[in-house]
Amino acid sequence: MDELFQKAVKQNEEMRKPWGAVPWKPDEPHPQPHYSFDKTTQTWAVPKAGSPHPNDGVDITLLALYSWNIDFMLPNAKPRMEAALAHLESMISKVSPSTAVVIFLQECIAEDLVTIGEKAWVRDRLYVTDVDNSFWASGHYGTTTLVDRRLHITSCFRAHYEKTRFERDAFCMDISLGKSKDKTVRLCNTHLESLAMEPPFRPPQMQLVSKFMHAKGIHGALAAGDFNAIQPFDQTLHSDNDLKDAYLELGGAEGNDEGYTWGQQAATTLRERFGCSRMDKVYFCGGLKLESFQRFGADIQLAEQEQRQKLEGLGFEKPWITDHLGVMAEVSIVE
Repeated sequence: MDELFQKAVKQNEEMRKPWGAVPWKPDEPHPQPHYSFDKTTQTWAVPKAGSPHPNDGVDITLLALYSWNIDFMLPNAKPRMEAALAHLESMISKVSPSTAVVIFLQECIAEDLVTIGEKAWVRDRLYVTDVDNSFWASGHYGTTTLVDRRLHITSCFRAHYEKTRFERDAFCMDISLGKSKDKTVRLCNTHLESLAMEPPFRPPQMQLVSKFMHAKGIHGALAAGDFNAIQPFDQTLHSDNDLKDAYLELGGAEGNDEGYTWGQQAATTLRERFGCSRMDKVYFCGGLKLESFQRFGADIQLAEQEQRQKLEGLGFEKPWITDHLGVMAEVSIVE
C-alpha cells in the first residue's frame, strides 16, 4: 500500500496545474457549469438558458444527500466505480418520489467521470457537474456532484483552497427549495486535507466552507465529504464554525464503532497501524431539519475473480471497492 501511495503522490505532482496556468484564484469562488444529458445528441451538455425544467408534478419535501469517497489509488477503477454506482442506484430507487437526491463523490479520477456519464439511470435522472478534469487543480483526482434533475440549480462554483498540499477544494451548488421554491439551499462537497501534518490545514479549509454556508441569502446549507478527521481538533470543527454534525445531532458518540467510516475496509496493515475513524461527515446549518442519518456501502466487493485477487494481493481481507463507507443525511426545509 505504501508503494500505491507514493505512486499516487507522484502522479498528482506530475499532473498538478500551476496557479499561473489556471483561471481561478485561491479561496475565491470560481463559476463552474453543470450538465444534463441531451438524448438528441447523446452528449452531456450545459442546459440552454430558458430551456424547460423537468417537473413530474411532485412537490419535493425531502433532500437526501449521499456522500462517498471511492479510493482513487486502487486498481480496477472502472469496475469499482460501476459497483459503487450500482449500490447507489439500488438505494436511490427506494426513496419516495417526494425526495430529491444529491450525490457527493470524492477521489474521482477522469476515468470515473466517463463511467458515471455512461449509466442510463444517471442520464435519465441526474445532472452532473464534471465531464472531465478541467476544474480540478489536481489533474489526477477530484470531487464531483450528481444532482436530481427536478431541482432548480441557481449557481455552481468551486473554491480551490490556498492552504492545501493535495490540491483540495470546496465545490458548492445552490438550489431552490421550499413550498414557494424561494429558499436557497447551498450544498458543499469537499475533501479536506489528508494526514496529520504541521501546520494543519483542515481548520482553515473548514473555515472557508463555513463562510460559504453562512453567506447572506442562504436559507440553509449542507457540507459533506471525506473530512479526514483523525486528530483531536477535528472533533470540534463543526462547533468551531457554528455548524451541526448530523451524526452527533441524532445521538451518535465520538469513538463509537457505529460512527466509524474508515478502517473497517482498509488494508489490514493500515487498520492495524491507524485503527478506525469517523472520517466522513455531514455538517449543516440554517433552516434545515435533520430527518435521518446513516452509513452505507459496507462490504461492497468486486465480483470478477481476477480483479478480486488483485485487490486481495495488496493486503485486503476482501476485495472491497473502497476503503470508506458512505454517509447519507435526509433533511427537510424549515419554512
